[in-house]
Amino acid sequence: MKALVPMTAAVLALTSFSASAGVLTEDKILEAQSKWAEGIVRIGEAKLGGGDYRSEAQKLLDSLYNYNNGEVLFKPTKAKNDQFRETFEEAHSYFVTGVVDEDDGFAINPWKQVRFDNHDIMIHDDFAVAMGNYFFTTLDEKEVKVEYTFGYRMDEQGDLKIVLHHSSLPFGS
Repeated sequence: MKALVPMTAAVLALTSFSASAGVLTEDKILEAQSKWAEGIVRIGEAKLGGGDYRSEAQKLLDSLYNYNNGEVLFKPTKAKNDQFRETFEEAHSYFVTGVVDEDDGFAINPWKQVRFDNHDIMIHDDFAVAMGNYFFTTLDEKEVKVEYTFGYRMDEQGDLKIVLHHSSLPFGS
């Protein structure tokens, strides 16, 4: 007999979307990755240009992350003391500074370009996981390699949302 494993709130959040919201495809995941990369660059451009970079970060989080619908498992690249960002405010802080003391604004670095290199994308019904490396290009053309795993779900409107974001610098970096 199989042992039953209690479902945590996070697992329930991952399984709470309607499968009828839309069909998850690799193309939709690639499009979401492109929007994420463009959003990160746009935040930095706004900061450099004296624009409203905080609003740009809010747009990125609202459009691509599941914080408005439920939980997100988010472990950012440069998080050390506060490793996990459980709320919208904490995620926003990571990208542009704010409520978490250690945040220096990852997205306002700024980055000239972000490029995804997917190791693999697995789609199972209405949940997908993509894992690989993404590369952040600095203004002086240096590339920073970061390892990532993103989990995606379709929301009730058929929009792809990030429900899992884990990234880290490669060992020894």
